[in-house]
Amino acid sequence: MRDYLLTLCITAAVTYLLTGPVRKFAIAAGAMPEIRARDVHREPTPRLGGIAMFFGLCAGLLVADHLDRLNSVFALSNEPRALLSGAALIWLIGVLDDKFEIDALIKLGGQMIAAGVMVMQGLTILWLPIPGIGTVGLTQWQGTLLTVALVVLTINAVNFVDGLDGLASGMVCIAAAAFFLYAYRIWFGYGIEAAAPATLFAAVLMGMCLGFLPHNMHPARIFMGDSGSMLIGLVLAASAISITGQVDPDALKIFEGSTRQATHAALPVFIPLLLPLTIIAIPMADLVLAIVRRTWNGQSPFAADRGHLHHRLLEIGHSHSRAVLIMYFWSALIAFGTLTYSVHSASMWIVLPIVALSAVGLVLLLLPRFHPRAPRWAESFVPPRYRRRKVAPARTQLVRVDGVEGVDGVDGAEPAEEPVRIPAGVNGATAIGARSHLPERRKAGTSR
Repeated sequence: MRDYLLTLCITAAVTYLLTGPVRKFAIAAGAMPEIRARDVHREPTPRLGGIAMFFGLCAGLLVADHLDRLNSVFALSNEPRALLSGAALIWLIGVLDDKFEIDALIKLGGQMIAAGVMVMQGLTILWLPIPGIGTVGLTQWQGTLLTVALVVLTINAVNFVDGLDGLASGMVCIAAAAFFLYAYRIWFGYGIEAAAPATLFAAVLMGMCLGFLPHNMHPARIFMGDSGSMLIGLVLAASAISITGQVDPDALKIFEGSTRQATHAALPVFIPLLLPLTIIAIPMADLVLAIVRRTWNGQSPFAADRGHLHHRLLEIGHSHSRAVLIMYFWSALIAFGTLTYSVHSASMWIVLPIVALSAVGLVLLLLPRFHPRAPRWAESFVPPRYRRRKVAPARTQLVRVDGVEGVDGVDGAEPAEEPVRIPAGVNGATAIGARSHLPERRKAGTSR
């Protein structure tokens, strides 16, 4: 654990220290796009924050390679090199997109190529544990297709949720923390060395997000851009693929006894199939809803709009910071709730707190819809926003304005001398009244 924490701290420190110079470089390079209709920020903000995150990833892997207890990960497995190769490719595509706005189909092709590069170097799903059946081996084509699909879905889910300051980096950090605890339990608790790469990837991912988050909280000084969102999405997918397709469920010795007992005991193995999806459940739901919404409206699934979940939270009435915290809350509840249930699946005391916290989350979600008002006798003890508004009576001033004689009407011309109502507090001479027809007298020698 000490070596993993050291790797996490080094990754976070490098990412944090490099983000400032990267921001200056992005401004000098002109990577500050104009504010679009779907954006929520008001001032142009530089992108390319993924550059600092990528070098933090490299620093974390380099430090882990020189630690005695983590050096075996690089000696026994080629997965760290596969991750670095795929991350470098997806990061390069993201940097080009942040600067030149490349086409969405080109980015999709680059994501598939990056996933293929990792598959070619051994980071792929080899088998799947299925409840009631056991371990099912996959052919090479099946493993490749499943790996590429998981990588592409995770990358785009994280990319879609990157719409508010600190949202994507914070949610992925929560996901990485839950996944780190799960992978560390498999590696340390069961003594399975094949889970060590996934544990290392999760620790490095936490460091990347924690180092970038102080610069990205509202109001953000720099955005991670596609170079950062696609990068952390790929690292998260690589962690799930590593522990799902490489850890042999038979090594846990859980498929013993009756079928029911084996199924309950196999939950720690089945969770890797669900945990990556539950970790990114909110981004994945946002992705599916966006595709359905745009297709229903006759638009391209890759067309940008303001219909994402975080946009809807702002429309309900939440502030920027509160919308981000609500998304954090639901991500942590789903991820850590699933993790806790995998450890103590037979206890109902795990389900009850999850249900209670879900109710609290719904109340927080609908909070702007409620307008509580304190009674009259308690208004002096509560903040002003909970007091009843006092409606002041409208006051008017009567001002007579000289006008020309009327020409309409049955009885002939009538004087146009009628009262003009002017709201109280408004200067009628300058706001409403007619200007004087007399020439303005100016004092000699003045500049007017």
